[in-house]
Formats: sequence, structure tokens, C-alpha cells
Amino acid sequence: MLTQIDKNYVFEVIEGLMSIDSPSGYCRKAIEYIGGIATELGHDFKITNKGCGVITVQGSEESKRVGLAAHVDTLGLMVRSIGGDGSISFTRIGGPILPTLDGEYCRIYTREGKVYTGTILSRSPSVHVFADNSTRPRDEGNMYIRLDEVVKSAADVKKLGICVGDIIAYDPKTVITENGFVKSRFLDDKASVACILAALKAMKDAGQKPRFDTEIFITVYEEVGHGGAPMGEGLDEMLAVDMGCIGLDLSCTEYDVSICAKDGGGPYDYEMVSRLKNYADENSLSYALDIYPFYGSDVGAMLRAGHDVRGALIGPGIHASHGMERTHIDALIQTVKLIMLYLEAN
Repeated sequence: MLTQIDKNYVFEVIEGLMSIDSPSGYCRKAIEYIGGIATELGHDFKITNKGCGVITVQGSEESKRVGLAAHVDTLGLMVRSIGGDGSISFTRIGGPILPTLDGEYCRIYTREGKVYTGTILSRSPSVHVFADNSTRPRDEGNMYIRLDEVVKSAADVKKLGICVGDIIAYDPKTVITENGFVKSRFLDDKASVACILAALKAMKDAGQKPRFDTEIFITVYEEVGHGGAPMGEGLDEMLAVDMGCIGLDLSCTEYDVSICAKDGGGPYDYEMVSRLKNYADENSLSYALDIYPFYGSDVGAMLRAGHDVRGALIGPGIHASHGMERTHIDALIQTVKLIMLYLEAN
């Protein structure tokens, strides 16, 4: 039975996660934030050697063990080199759409714990100076970080403690509108993490628990392809909760929960996908059954690692993925409901 879902709680968790920079591999604070919420909800929480957070939720039956997965790591950048004029060249973490980053503010995290601010810019940043300001490619070779410090040489930058390999995080620019839209970078996949936590809260408030013991994995390397590789040991099936794609001939919108039948790694488990579709139909959820053409998930990484586990994928419909993303509270609530139906009935 579906219970009341606190939409303000969903928004609060999204805003909390967005306030913590967490490009792939730099997720400790975000994982600890999630661990605090899980503990408040009464569940055991641990951090794996790789840095993944694992929430253990006790079920009513022991005949089966299931898992959920979402990732808290985001796209980002890393210091590649420091130029003689003090400009900072970068390399991508994951697959950000670089033209969308031209002019974005960012933070550089040094290994000594210092944080510096800057701006991501084209190397032809001014219309009054550069004839190719609008035509120069926006790629790693033609963009740089303008540091908000008085630096005139590479030595000046290095004196600040900035070095090759430092993490660069750019602003999520999170806005929640009065009519329920959530506009932000990194809804892929912090919105899904919020949906899972909201489902756990709704079940706790209603005095409900999953049918089977459940392990919830919050991974930290999904955007670079291997986040879910260790998942699956001792489990019968795993449900990834990640963004639903919008565009071209896909049917998903910003108001739906998406159920993925196949992505770039191949088809998901036929029986699980059918079961999820039936849950959605029987409970009149707004959903879309789609194929994601250029996509991979933590479940895909798990299966490629050789785990003998059934796998499926759902998530809120999110527009403009890896750019300036947007979804709506309707999609988030539909996703929370499908998570709860899966946990209670699978």
C-alpha cells in the first residue's frame, strides 16, 4: 500500500546533496551526509573500502535479498596543468558537455584542504578582443580556469598549493520553482538518491518495511563507469535508480518515472522489467517504458563484473542530461512510489 510522500523532504535532501561538491572519486562528505540521514531513519550504514555507502534495511522475510543502487558522484573537472601565465588547464571527470560550462563558476580543492574559486572560460573570452570569440571550440584544449587570486605565473599558482590532480567542481545552480520544477546540474543522480531516502522515510513514517532484506548502495564512481562493479554479492536482484532520458523518440517526460528495457549495455532482466511495469500499471503511476541509446548504469557495471544477479533500471525523467538539467516533483514522486512498490511487493 502506498503511503503519503513528503515532497518537501525530497526537495530538502536534493538541496542538501547539491550543497556538497562530489565529482567522481571525491564523495566522502556527500556519503557521510547520506549516512547521517540513513542513521536517523534507523538503518545501519557503512562505507566500503572503495568509498561507497551501504544502507542495510531489514525486511520481513529472509528467503531473498535484494538491492537498490544510486550514485552520488557527479561530473567534474581536474587540474591537468598550470600555464606560464597562471591559467589552469583541465581534464574532464565523466562526460560534461563542455560548451555549457563556458562562464560557469567553480571551486578548486587542493590536497591540503584549501578551496579556491574561479571561472571556466574559453581562451577567446571577450567579444571586444578576439575575432573568434563565438567560433572557437569549447573543448579541453581551448578552455581554462581563471583563478580568483593574484597570480601571474605558474609559480604563483603552485605557491597557493594548487597542483596537477586537484579536483575542480562547478556550480550546480540549484533552483526549485513554486510550481514544482527542480533545475540543477547533477540531478543525475542526486535526485534519485533523494527519491530512495524519501521512500525509506515514507515507509518508516507508515510503520512499513521491505518484504525482503535490502542493501542500498550509494556509489561514487558511476560517472566514470565502474561505480557498481563490486555490487551484487549475496543478492538475488538489483534495481538501479538513475535518471530517465528525454528526447528523440523516447516517451519519457519530466513528469514520469522511466522504466528502462535496454541501454547501451544491452537489455535488462525481462522478468524484473515486466514486474516493474505491472506495479506501475496496477497503481496508475505515470511512467514510460523506454530504451536509453547512449547510457550505462551501476547495474550494467555490476553485470560486466560477473555477478549472477538480476538487474533493472528506473528513474525520474530528467531533461538535458549532463547539461543544465531539469525535472519536476511529479517525476520524483512517481519514482518514490515505484521504489516503495518494488520494496514492498517484490
